[in-house]
Amino acid sequence: SQGRAAGLASAVGVNLGSAIHVVAAVAGLSVILASSAILYSTVKWAGVAYLVWLGIRALGSQVELFTHPSAEPAALRKIFTQGVIVNVLNPKVAMFFLAFLPQFVDPNGATPWLQSFILGLTLVVIGLISDSIYALIGGQVGGVLRRNPRAGAITRSASGVTYIALAG
Repeated sequence: SQGRAAGLASAVGVNLGSAIHVVAAVAGLSVILASSAILYSTVKWAGVAYLVWLGIRALGSQVELFTHPSAEPAALRKIFTQGVIVNVLNPKVAMFFLAFLPQFVDPNGATPWLQSFILGLTLVVIGLISDSIYALIGGQVGGVLRRNPRAGAITRSASGVTYIALAG
């Protein structure tokens, strides 16, 4: 609803969150998260609560995303920060890197941690590229949706329900 710049800010934020998970996996923090049921549950429920909060805010909003251009757009910094928070608080991302990275690392190599780090950052770069393409396409689709008077209510409801569903 806010165009390409907002989509790109979100893409960068989400992928910075992934980079944080890569560093955590390489540093072994993901192993601690995986082995501590309490810590895993805490991060999981914090992420669930955040997604539910975003969903309820979207459902309760009266702002028509596409039909009222006078609505105050969110600052790009806020959109970026939300992307980081959503990804960092998703323990499934930590579990993914913990399960995925070791499969492709030669433990007998000189620097297994560097192998993991390079592989993880490669995934982050690929994610940033694909997410940026989605943002650019979304910016174009947003232009089409702005011409539809009901698009704002439909997309606001759909995004709210999606956030809540993802929390489950």
